[in-house]
This record gives sequence, C-alpha cells and structure tokens, in this order.
Amino acid sequence: MFRKDLVKIKAYKPGRPIEEVKRALGLKEVYKLASNEVPFAPNYIKKAILKEVANVNRYPEGGCFYLRRALAKQLKVDRDQIVFGNGSDELIVLALEAFIQKGDEIVVAYPTFLIYELQGMVKGAKVRRLPLKDFRYDLDAMAKAITNKTKIVFIANPDNPGGTYLNKIEVEQFLKKIPKNVLVFLDEAYFEFAPSNFPKSLNLLKKRGNIIVTRTFSKAYGLAGLRIGYGVTTKKIADILNKIREPFNVDRIAQVAAIEALKNKDFLNKVLKFVKKEKQYLYNELKKLKFDFIESATNFVLINLKKDTASLNEYLLKEGVIIRELRGWGLNNFFRVTVGLHKENVKFIKCLKSYMCCQNMYGKITKNVKCKTKNHSAKLKITKVC
Repeated sequence: MFRKDLVKIKAYKPGRPIEEVKRALGLKEVYKLASNEVPFAPNYIKKAILKEVANVNRYPEGGCFYLRRALAKQLKVDRDQIVFGNGSDELIVLALEAFIQKGDEIVVAYPTFLIYELQGMVKGAKVRRLPLKDFRYDLDAMAKAITNKTKIVFIANPDNPGGTYLNKIEVEQFLKKIPKNVLVFLDEAYFEFAPSNFPKSLNLLKKRGNIIVTRTFSKAYGLAGLRIGYGVTTKKIADILNKIREPFNVDRIAQVAAIEALKNKDFLNKVLKFVKKEKQYLYNELKKLKFDFIESATNFVLINLKKDTASLNEYLLKEGVIIRELRGWGLNNFFRVTVGLHKENVKFIKCLKSYMCCQNMYGKITKNVKCKTKNHSAKLKITKVC
C-alpha cells in the first residue's frame, strides 16, 4: 500500500565503501577516492570518545547542549538559531518537510547534489531544474524560474560535483532578485575549503532572514563516520525544524567528537594545508596527461574523460582505487576524484596513465591479460596482448 509515485524515484547511491570492494574483488588494499572524505583520522578525539563510551547505555542529550553552546560562541549566533542533524543532509530533509506541501515548487541547479531533487520529489514538490553554465550556478536563470508556488531555492556553495563556488557579490545580487518569502537554502558542506571572497552567509542571514545555512563535520573536520552536521537560521525556522526532527538524531559519540573538533584548530589547518598541496599535485599531473578538469574550491576534482567512464571505473576498482562515477548526475563522461594521501594520489595517477595507454593502443578492455607496454606492467582487461 505504499505511494505509487515513489516507484519512479531513483535511490541515491553513495560511493562504494572500502570493505565492500575488498570483499567483492578479493583485494587486500583499497584506496577510496570517491566520497570527499579526509584521508586520515582525527586521532586527537580518541580520548574524548573513549571517555564517552561509558555512557552509551544512555540516550544522548537531544538538544546537544554543550555542542550547541560551543558552536554558538564560535559562530557568534544565538543558541536558538542552531539545528543539529545526522549529517547536514538531514537538514535538507527537515526543511522540505517543514515548508513543502504537495504541488509546491523547489528550484535547483543541475547537476548538483542530488538529495535536493530526490527528497523534494519524495515530499511531493515540483522540481524546477536549471542547468549549470560551465559548471557554475546560473543565478539569473534560477531567479527567473521562481513562481508564486516556489517555496525553497537550494544552492550548494561550493558545489558538488563541480567544485565551483559563488562569490560574495554573486550571492548578494541573487538575494536581491528573489522574493523574501522564498526560503534560500545555502548548503556549505565544503565551507572550510572555500576562498577568501566567499559569501559571509551568516551576515546575509541577519540581513534577510528566511535563509538556512548548513555545514558539516564530515568533510574538513574528518568526522564523516559519525554523521553530524548543523544548520543556522532564524529562531522561528529553527524552532520548527527542531519540532520535526527525531529527538535523538545526533548520538553521544558524535557530540563529544564535534566539541573536540571545534577546539582543535591544528587538525583543521593540517587538513586545509594538506588538501591544497595534494590538489596541486593532481592538477599538475592531469595537465601533463592533457585532461580537462575544473579547478576546485573543495577537496575533490571533477575530471572529463571525454568518453563513457564505465570501463575506467571497472579498471580502477580492480586496481584497488575507488573513484566516483557520475552517471547519476547525467555526466557519463566525467568522474570525480577526492584528494587522498600522497601515495593514494600517486597510485591513482599511475593507474590512469596505464589505462589511457592501453585504451589508446587497443580500445575496449576485456579480460585479465598483462599489459607489457614500456614503462608499466599492470593487469588490464584488454582485447589484445600488448
């Protein structure tokens, strides 16, 4: 007796986990460069986590009191303006649940983070898609697409999967063009990686109201496995979102880890410095290979293979490297790679070279034959023996 309209909705498919690829392919070592995670663990949180383990038989504090207090102080906002989520993507679901009735409209870019559209459809919204221009949001077109039925405009800034961003002036001009009764959802999951001319979103919230700014501890803070994010908005909107969220949506371990993350600036600075350096390595190597790619304001890079990426994805998986195919975004010729450890980035580039070498020589890849091409010997699936 489920809703028939749900049959047409395609489920979101996250990047394949390391454990699954190891099991499926019998590999001992796998490098995951698919889900924009930090490639090393924040070990400084271990002590706080071990201490909190003694309390896991008790429900967590639903209001995240201590984390709320610490975050409000850092952001210079009132505590009542903050909503916590099981990852910042839960705030997307909560906003849709609070604002959307069947027949209402949302405005999204395409391709961008797919959850806006998927969850909008689940809530019964009509989705107005506006294509990107050179992988950047076309804010003029989005503003013109707003009707009297539009309830929410979603903006990922910086964007995923493009890695581009909207600067301060662009966002301010956009806000002037749209009605104040339209909620603007600013998804800033990659906020910490963004450049200096990035919008001061919390100031825009003070001026305009009717904005939700969401951020996460999953990316730059390295807490993806603990699932914790937050939104900052008006007190009135925050109150509504807190009414409809699950009462214990953020667990004890996640709360204490996030508090430690806010205290520890050294780890965050280490991550930002590391990503900047290794991203430049990837840029340099991709340029040598004459790949088209987009310079990114995040910790990932969007790369154009100029042909379907299915065989590349298959080859890299067998070599123990997980990338993000983008078929779900309609980008069949593109793939996204996360900035990993240096050894992971080096292996990715070596495998990419090997793949391109044998593709150029033999075309379609088939079954386990050794490629004996000069300068490398990798197990490839190729139609002919090199």
